Amino acid sequence: MAPSIQELPIEVPSVSLEKLNLANKEAPKVKRQIEVEGGKTDAKYPHYLPTWNHGQKYPALEPFNHVDPGLSADSSFPDLLPTGTKHIKLTPTTGSEIHGIQLSSLTSAGKDQLALIVAQRKVVAFRDQDFADLPLQTALDFGRHFGPHHIHPTSGSPEGFPELHIVHRYGKPGTSEFDSFLAGRNSSVSWHSDVSYELQPPGTTFLYQFDAPETGGDTLFANQVEAYNRLSEPLKERLHGLKAVHSGFEQAAFSRDKGGVVRREPVKNEHPLVRTHPVTGEKALYVNTGFTRSIVGLKKEESDALLAFLFNHIGRGIDWQARVKWAPGTVVVWDNRVTVHSATLDWDSGERRHLARITPQAEKPYETEYVRKEGK
Repeated sequence: MAPSIQELPIEVPSVSLEKLNLANKEAPKVKRQIEVEGGKTDAKYPHYLPTWNHGQKYPALEPFNHVDPGLSADSSFPDLLPTGTKHIKLTPTTGSEIHGIQLSSLTSAGKDQLALIVAQRKVVAFRDQDFADLPLQTALDFGRHFGPHHIHPTSGSPEGFPELHIVHRYGKPGTSEFDSFLAGRNSSVSWHSDVSYELQPPGTTFLYQFDAPETGGDTLFANQVEAYNRLSEPLKERLHGLKAVHSGFEQAAFSRDKGGVVRREPVKNEHPLVRTHPVTGEKALYVNTGFTRSIVGLKKEESDALLAFLFNHIGRGIDWQARVKWAPGTVVVWDNRVTVHSATLDWDSGERRHLARITPQAEKPYETEYVRKEGK
């Protein structure tokens, strides 16, 4: 007699509990700019378009010892400014343009000299570069010479390359996050030093262009060394020894509120109001409207008043500011320790503005003793 159905041997595949749990988990949400554009894009570098992966989670950053490459540089710049290059100062104290050298071809010595000249000039624009055409990993390898890469907690990044911070605005007026930013403001000015809330914020920083409007979208830089130098000696002396709280909590909350990513839990840190550059020895103000919240030890009214003065002093100081106009092939390098910068959202044509930032971290901000200048 044939066996009954109940008697037939039944093979049950073996499935581990781990696999069952993975199957029950939903795939992390990933927003891709190219999908926002309907799967087609006119971006010149589509592989650099931002993605926001909610599955990317990173632990708190660990302290490290930073030795600035500018300390090893030859101050005559033989590898960075060989015969035939052109160095144009944008203002006497702040900003330069350099023509005739390819950053991608620099030796290790040339990169050291790059760190030094950027520390001296604060921001340097290199024209006619091939940086955007390099493989993404090659660009990151270049940046790693200047410090370990910072992974931004909330920004978009190219798929598979979270170390690259993407700056992107595209679409008709009223359709981008920048337009919502301007909805309650009269101006786009927002002086800031990138992620100054980290224990070891960035130093030598790179931004390179893919797409830009025909005109507009310039980046403004303010020299925090000159802003410090213009203060009276009694005020300089009083600022020494004070520390300010820099916070990333507001940035994380803003991203969460609009459904964005938060790759790493926010932090706040205390940094000196006046920091010293490890290569030049210059003192610079180290406060910015983007992330500086209060001065340690002062009452709220006192802290608010002093920070308001410093913010206004920095922002209105056209004597120590430079404006960089973008053009195809431009790479802008600045020292994030001694500058603040602001984007300019002054075009409403819908043209794409698309750039990538490489953000090597540097030392923990420190200050050196106040020394009164002779005759002051």
